[in-house]
Amino acid sequence: MANAQLMANAIRALAMDAVQLANSGHPGAPMGMADMAVALWGRHLRHNPADPHWANRDRFVLSNGHGSMLLYALLHLTGYALPIEEIKNFRQLHSKTAGHPEVGVTPGVETTTGPLGQGLANAVGMALAEKLLAAEFNREGHAIVDHHTYVFLGDGCLMEGISHEACALAGAWKLSKLIALYDDNGISIDGRVSPWYVDDVAQRFNAYQWNVIGPVDGHNSDIVAAAIAQAREETDRPTLIICKTHIGKGSPNRANTAKAHGEPLGSEEIALTRAALGWKHAPFEIPRRVYADWDARRAGAKAQSAWDKRFAAYAKAWPELAAEFSRRMAGELPKSFAQTAVDAVVQAHAEAQSVASRKASQITLEAFTAKIPELLGGSADLTGSNLTHTASTPQLRFDKSGAVARDAEGRTGRHINYGVREFGMAAIMNGIALHGGFIPYGGTFLTFSDYSRNALRMAALMKQRVVHVFTHDSIGLGEDGPTHQAVEHAASLRLIPGLDVWRPADTAETAVAWSVALSNASRPTALLLSRQNLPYLPKKAVGDISRGAYILAEPQDAGLKKAAQAVIIATGSEVSLALAAQKLLAEKRIAVRVVSMPSNTTFDRESLKYKKLVLPEGLPRIAVEMGVSEGWWKYGCAAVVGIDRFGESAPAKVLLPYFGFTAENVAATVQAALRRK
Repeated sequence: MANAQLMANAIRALAMDAVQLANSGHPGAPMGMADMAVALWGRHLRHNPADPHWANRDRFVLSNGHGSMLLYALLHLTGYALPIEEIKNFRQLHSKTAGHPEVGVTPGVETTTGPLGQGLANAVGMALAEKLLAAEFNREGHAIVDHHTYVFLGDGCLMEGISHEACALAGAWKLSKLIALYDDNGISIDGRVSPWYVDDVAQRFNAYQWNVIGPVDGHNSDIVAAAIAQAREETDRPTLIICKTHIGKGSPNRANTAKAHGEPLGSEEIALTRAALGWKHAPFEIPRRVYADWDARRAGAKAQSAWDKRFAAYAKAWPELAAEFSRRMAGELPKSFAQTAVDAVVQAHAEAQSVASRKASQITLEAFTAKIPELLGGSADLTGSNLTHTASTPQLRFDKSGAVARDAEGRTGRHINYGVREFGMAAIMNGIALHGGFIPYGGTFLTFSDYSRNALRMAALMKQRVVHVFTHDSIGLGEDGPTHQAVEHAASLRLIPGLDVWRPADTAETAVAWSVALSNASRPTALLLSRQNLPYLPKKAVGDISRGAYILAEPQDAGLKKAAQAVIIATGSEVSLALAAQKLLAEKRIAVRVVSMPSNTTFDRESLKYKKLVLPEGLPRIAVEMGVSEGWWKYGCAAVVGIDRFGESAPAKVLLPYFGFTAENVAATVQAALRRK
């Protein structure tokens, strides 16, 4: 490319000018990776700026998201709807150029990055989704799913432990269309990384069964482009290209220093850098010839048009498959979903089984996975405990050549053994959802949600439909003790904005929870499920369960013809305890309403009218949940039967009375609240 240096310098100029104007940001990484970007975006990346959601586009992830101006510059220069005014508005309120890239805000951004390592894990999920969709939908002569996933990453991404989890899985899954370019500049916020980062990265990735290229000169776009071309020829391994670069490339006094990392260069240094680069243009001024060299609109339109023709031929030969592919990539549930959901809830209500809610989840999943082919399950080495595997979801396996293996019935796998990698699983699930075509769900113990919490937060921030199956939800798991007994976790997860949290009490509530989770196209969901068996709760109807809380039993249901004097609110395994307490109180002529609240987060979005209907004003409210009391006081509770300490190692039947989870203690707590009224 004759103007490769000018193209790279345009990125450097935009990066240092935008950071300087904002007086905030990270100019060094974009300046250092500019030549790598020219090699990829200028020669290899297949995308269409006019249609950022084209199904068969290559995916690009900037895992070291603090270098966001690299991506914003690329999107602007190649022709996306990101005008120069947005570049000037970098890091300002409501701009499309936030401090770190945000999916759904900026056209062309594939995932929200910033927490280091997670973008890399997202890219692994995207590459897995591509591979599985290709195996499912492609037919001889019709390769409608055929694209690469590229990711830029830095030292920080590789230092984060999640990179080990995700990259080990990428090697195991033989994701040959995943190509990672490592910006090896040896500098982080604290300075040169050599005293604290001594990994032999090449050997590390060789051990993961990756194809490793380099180190190569990351400032020679021809060499980097050749390395990418070589990586694209790989058929059974992901590729890491190690690119040796200089952070802040072009800056006479800031290059190769930590000062280039996270602060503006300053007006004097920018002037010196312009001179050193031979860049004679004013801030935010890009010559027409540079715009012309970067413009990807014509090539993108041509690539998408060619794919459209291939897809039309595919649709003619395989009309049902084409319609199914289009539906799934659009994120639409099957037309049969509503009936499948109703049938699952009605069946649960009719059979009234007394099983653990983790088993109730599996029963529901059997129905849903049979009818919803995009459900892609998994577990972090706890399949037999999380019960995420169903008859319709064979285990995902790959043959020696790297192809997706098929079972005796010719089915590809739909259940993933993630190994003991909770954080990696959660972030990979985010990548799968972002790619499109699948609804991922994955299981582990609730207490281990701590490991994956930041990826849970990112799913909520990105508004992605992923479902987390968290079993062993309380001290009720017993002998494993406080290390495994979730106490603060339900309250903690409910604090994450946009994350729906469900703690169902029986099979019907579990079926409703799954139905709502799958219906929520822009919300992740956490299902908190019991290890121990739970009795089926007698209920007149199931229609209001989906509202997050509903009136389960009135005083009349306990044989007392009086208006309610108090309300007991309970979740999960404690709802049956609330019913037992209601009966004890009825014997003492104390009238109580029992409210089951399987999802606080859902109930909180209900109308004020419905909230007052379920929780009438003027009646003392007593919450019962085997977890910390924090979070229940917002409902105006007079008391909470909870556990504000860690648990103990003992059988559940010993622990429950020890911590006060008995009908007698709940009844006594209600009586005490009434006396204080």
